[in-house]
Amino acid sequence: MPLRKHGLPGWLDPVVRVVETVRPRQLSRFLPPQDGAGRQSAVLVLFGEGEQGPELLLMERAGSLRSHAGQPSFPGGALDPEDGDPQGDGPLRAALREAEEETGLDPSGVQLFGVLPKLYIPVSGFVVTPVLGWWREPSPVGVVDPNETARVFTVPVVDLTDPANRATTVHPSGHQGPAFLVESALVWGFTAGIIDRLLHFAGWERPWDRDKQVPLDWRS
Repeated sequence: MPLRKHGLPGWLDPVVRVVETVRPRQLSRFLPPQDGAGRQSAVLVLFGEGEQGPELLLMERAGSLRSHAGQPSFPGGALDPEDGDPQGDGPLRAALREAEEETGLDPSGVQLFGVLPKLYIPVSGFVVTPVLGWWREPSPVGVVDPNETARVFTVPVVDLTDPANRATTVHPSGHQGPAFLVESALVWGFTAGIIDRLLHFAGWERPWDRDKQVPLDWRS
């Protein structure tokens, strides 16, 4: 399953440069255990073009799930044996397969153009490969299985870069991280961290108030 950079829209050039140059520790302080522990998984960071310009595809996980319940996230999940080698094309296949299962996305309309370094989510033990794609031929998306997904939505990049929509969350553990208040959702944790670093290294980030804090239970 090849990665292809040919034919991408020009506005994705900064993201392609991020893929080519970013180092693991520039993305997260949580890196895969050196002993190989952790469950191999992948997420699809899918860029499309909507009415307000560039956008990202996100979903909200069902509240009944064992890990990351109710949390907005990229489509994705653990690698299955049929996905193949975790060090090869396995993450690419897994990202597309999971996106299709969770959102109904037609994978044939997606052009994969890069992968970011593998990262680690300590709370769930996942070793995650972020796979980047261009939604060359958009297809209808929505909730496929309500037991897995609460909703599927797109977020314009212009909303993600709007300082009014940015904040810092404080986890009960004391860990602080970037967050986005978009589309009636609080995007935080691993997903927000990836978005934050992509915006930063792509040169799209706008100055925002890092002292503005939002609790994880912001709706209550």
